[in-house]
Amino acid sequence: MPGWAAGIIGAVVIVGAWWLMSATIFTPPPGTDFTPVPSPFAVVAQLVADGPAAYWEVFKVTITEALLGFAWGNGLALLLAATVLLLPRIEPVVTQIAVVSYCLPVVAVGGIAIVVLGGAKSPGDPSKTAIFLAALAVFFTTVVGALAGFRAADRASLDVVRVFGGGRWTQLTKVRLIAATPAILNALQIAVPSAFLGAVLGEYMGATDRSVGITLIRLQGNLDSTRVWAVFLLCALVALVGYALVGLIARLVTPWVAGRATS
Repeated sequence: MPGWAAGIIGAVVIVGAWWLMSATIFTPPPGTDFTPVPSPFAVVAQLVADGPAAYWEVFKVTITEALLGFAWGNGLALLLAATVLLLPRIEPVVTQIAVVSYCLPVVAVGGIAIVVLGGAKSPGDPSKTAIFLAALAVFFTTVVGALAGFRAADRASLDVVRVFGGGRWTQLTKVRLIAATPAILNALQIAVPSAFLGAVLGEYMGATDRSVGITLIRLQGNLDSTRVWAVFLLCALVALVGYALVGLIARLVTPWVAGRATS
């Protein structure tokens, strides 16, 4: 089945299940107009009525935080993974750091990050805490993906480099990096929604006053479930767009991988 067909079928199933639950299980309680799960049609109608300008200002801040965290987290992960190949003895340390970063409770880390890093300097600025949590959310996946990709290098090619006098650095740049590119791009693709989620969680800690996280808190406090779900839907769309963009880059950069032929 083509990827686009599977995507359409998945979207139809999700929207159908959403509509079914809103019409059956999550109906408004008797005597109230509050709907915990509004229908997809009501959410889309609310988005159209509000217009894109009502949401762009808050999403702009969160997207900026996610991009910065994506760059820092993945950059550090790739640097450490490459260092492991040059200094193999530090691999257990790097692996332990990656595992610990993945297992840390976000609530505790977020609270400490606010105390240490602080929030946004002024209204509308990115939050350092949100950037940190976005970077933390992508670190483990990229370290593991990069290490697995570097180890997938062809042994014969590595031997050829060694025979001609090349060291570990030459093997890394001439062989291992090319072999690891598909795995690294896959890890970066998975990191896109993770970075966005990490930024939103950082905003939930109160580190900024104009962002997706703070907007959700305000809407939930006002029991405005339709706009809450509208923000949820936009978050999913932003994550999907970022995921698709990195996937497109992967197809263009690594056409030799099965299923990524550009012709």
